[in-house]
Amino acid sequence: MIALYLGTAQKFATLVEKQRSSTQLRACRAWAACLLLLSITGIATTAAPIHISDSDAVRIGRKIWQNECNGTIFGLTSWNSGEDFASLGIGHFIWYPSGMRGPFEESFPKFLAFARAHGATVPDWLIRAPACPWTSRAEFSSAQNSATMRELRQFLARTVDLQTQFMVARLQESLAKMLDEAAPGERANVERQFTRVASTAHGGYALTDYVNFKGEGVLHSERYRGEGWGLLQVLEQMHGTENGAGASREFANSAAAVLRRRVQNSPSERHEARWLPGWLNRVRSYSGNS
Repeated sequence: MIALYLGTAQKFATLVEKQRSSTQLRACRAWAACLLLLSITGIATTAAPIHISDSDAVRIGRKIWQNECNGTIFGLTSWNSGEDFASLGIGHFIWYPSGMRGPFEESFPKFLAFARAHGATVPDWLIRAPACPWTSRAEFSSAQNSATMRELRQFLARTVDLQTQFMVARLQESLAKMLDEAAPGERANVERQFTRVASTAHGGYALTDYVNFKGEGVLHSERYRGEGWGLLQVLEQMHGTENGAGASREFANSAAAVLRRRVQNSPSERHEARWLPGWLNRVRSYSGNS
């Protein structure tokens, strides 16, 4: 199934090789279970689910790891300046400390459940932790070389394939959520635009990355001045019919416009303009030109 991608992290090579075969088998079973669940629950009854091959999933995981962590092991455990949560794994899954909840969806506990359900070996302390054990960015930073943090990075490094499958599974479920949230008159266009993007050479990567980067756009807590910035909002403002490169360019341009609007609407104390150049560079890659 999906091979582990560890970039230049040679110090983990032996560890990865020992766990490769069993992890690949678990990932394969996880993906089959995901597709079975989709068929049973009727999640994508209005459209065929997007299909992503094993080789494409490897490529997607690598690119997302590069986007979020510069492709490094150290980047798998981050806490961004101005944030109230840790960002973990290749998808920078959010993990809030105890007593802290924000407007953004918490995804790391969901990944842990996914990993455990599919046979990954999870450190005991991580299983027992009810919330992120570090309560602030300063505390998190001071613990970077601790045994606990090193163990966390090792766990994240050896489950890169499962993290990719977790993100792909989220994409599989996103269309039904977006159609439920969209106004009735917008649903046909949202589905049409989703299908246009999915059919392009870079569509699997673009959709998987964006939905994990900025969400489905269905949570009302993820709004500034009543306007969201998720995949739904990107698709809603697309109205083209051209396939191929034209669809990729329109998706990239729409994503950039949505992110600019988010920054304009954001509370001044968050200083989100500092992130915009990196965000725009990221979505530019969706067109396949970078």
